Amino acid sequence: MDMLTGEKIAEAELADWRKLAQGLHARYLVDDFASAARFVTAVGEAGDTLGHYPRVSIGTGHVDLKLVSDDAIYRDDDGTEYVVEWVTQRDVDLARRITEIATEHELEADPASVSHIELGVDTARSATIAPVWASLLTGSAESQGRGTPSDEIRDATGRVPNLWFGDADGHERPQRFHVEVYVPPEVAEQRIAAAVAAGGTVVDDSDAPSLTVVADQDGNTGVVCVATSAAKTVDSA
Repeated sequence: MDMLTGEKIAEAELADWRKLAQGLHARYLVDDFASAARFVTAVGEAGDTLGHYPRVSIGTGHVDLKLVSDDAIYRDDDGTEYVVEWVTQRDVDLARRITEIATEHELEADPASVSHIELGVDTARSATIAPVWASLLTGSAESQGRGTPSDEIRDATGRVPNLWFGDADGHERPQRFHVEVYVPPEVAEQRIAAAVAAGGTVVDDSDAPSLTVVADQDGNTGVVCVATSAAKTVDSA
């Protein structure tokens, strides 16, 4: 099934969901574990009907869900097809059904609270170093390039954050690793402001609001990431 562009995701107007990194994310507030279990059971039944399931995490007072397809089709400019992890129409359909189930269970969505963390490393030799990180992070060589046409490390079980490789600019720097913090569009400005108020510095906002690089007092950097092309849902919410 074809991957969906950010514009197509925005057109779906999934008010409860936010596009972060490769997938759709939602959080629903629950009173207790029993309420969470009943909701997840109903979501599972919907998944049985559609033949597709979300990744689910139950925490104190909330249920977090992530929807992503591991067989999405990406086509490059030459028409070459790749099987990638991304949002497809299957995810949008299930997201809509989950929203209906949440309404039936009288659960409140809290889309502004979702977030997603990935790791990045700047290198000119991703093919050389990726096997080391695949082994360290997941214990499996198959995690290199899984669900992506690049050398990115992705654990099939979701135990560890994805590790992707950015192009090195040829300059030696004390830090090659950085953290990617994916947040909903409506909280990005507040998140950056909070980091600055705590002593951080915005060192690069040339690609804002999609990417804003923040450094701590030691020069370690993190990037606040927003899926701006899929943000129409926020304006219409």
